[in-house]
Amino acid sequence: MSIDRLRRFIGDMTSLVGGAWQDKDEVATVDVGARLLGELVKHDDWLPEPAAKGPPHGYAQNLLWCDPFERFCVVSFVWAPGAVTPVHDHEMWGLVGMLRGSETSLRFVRDPATGALAPGGLTKLAPGNVEVLRPSEGDIHQVTNTLADRSSISIHVYGGNIGAVRRHTFDVKTGEPKLFVSGYTNREQPNIWDRSAETRASGP
Repeated sequence: MSIDRLRRFIGDMTSLVGGAWQDKDEVATVDVGARLLGELVKHDDWLPEPAAKGPPHGYAQNLLWCDPFERFCVVSFVWAPGAVTPVHDHEMWGLVGMLRGSETSLRFVRDPATGALAPGGLTKLAPGNVEVLRPSEGDIHQVTNTLADRSSISIHVYGGNIGAVRRHTFDVKTGEPKLFVSGYTNREQPNIWDRSAETRASGP
């Protein structure tokens, strides 16, 4: 297990948002970011073990990295068997890459007459797949771990510090939003800068 892939991904994303952010080019950021995340989740040999642990029920939202200027963050979601989220939004762009297992993302659309939320498209993610979430295109959804007998893990990249923003869960029948701030499950982050083992292995 080597954290090197994560280190390179964070470097690539930092370069990406550093360039695109100046021009406010969200489309370019999301497009290139999705390709970078797709390459990362094609390999399952880099996620630190503490970030792969989750609860017996529900899910863990483990912070892997937050950009110092909060332009993006990287999070591992560990889904317990059959876990289901509330219907919720994000208030920023997001990328979801499947690392292990399988999940579905059910999008919801608002009825302009009643304000109620109706199910829209259903996306099923398998390892290596990436889904894009953008508020401008509708990002209200509900996530389900499709595996009833084991956990699943997805890697999420958001255009901000997702654990620190006010966003919403929704009553589907009325469309009424309720504010929440998710925070993070883990109290410690992986140390991506400790290259001591690699340096020792490279010889004198």
